[in-house]
Amino acid sequence: MSEIINRVSQSKLVTFNLEDYYPKGNRVVLDIKDWLFEGLILREKDFRAQLENCDWSQYKDCFVALTCSTDAIVPGWAYMLISTKLQPYAKKIIIGDLEMLESSIYQTIIENLDVSEFSDKPVIIKGCSHKPVPANAYLWATMKIQAVAKSVMYGEACSSVPLFKTK
Repeated sequence: MSEIINRVSQSKLVTFNLEDYYPKGNRVVLDIKDWLFEGLILREKDFRAQLENCDWSQYKDCFVALTCSTDAIVPGWAYMLISTKLQPYAKKIIIGDLEMLESSIYQTIIENLDVSEFSDKPVIIKGCSHKPVPANAYLWATMKIQAVAKSVMYGEACSSVPLFKTK
């Protein structure tokens, strides 16, 4: 009987798992509708008073998505003003929903990622994740890694889908 050899563990294949880059911190949606008159009209004086009375420290180390769930027309400066209050506390602030927030977080992470360790190597971008990794993160990771890798695949070592191979 011959010994079973694990060829995957002996290969130069490098696994890249986006879940490993998932940053800690609460994700929070801050809906400003309650700071508007009847949820629809921004009265500057009242709005500013609401901001002054808010305990911004509750957003310490949070990732914050600013939104308005009503059909109010909110001027851009209102979100800018809120961001000045959040800035000393929040890790990241965007206008949008949780999905947009997660994409923005990952975009920053991938833009700053050092991919030199993948140079001239076959790389597999791990598929299934247990954390909310946005679909865009897989695209951005592919593009970033493709620039240096010998090949890029998606999935698991036992069943991967080839995406790119240098010629």
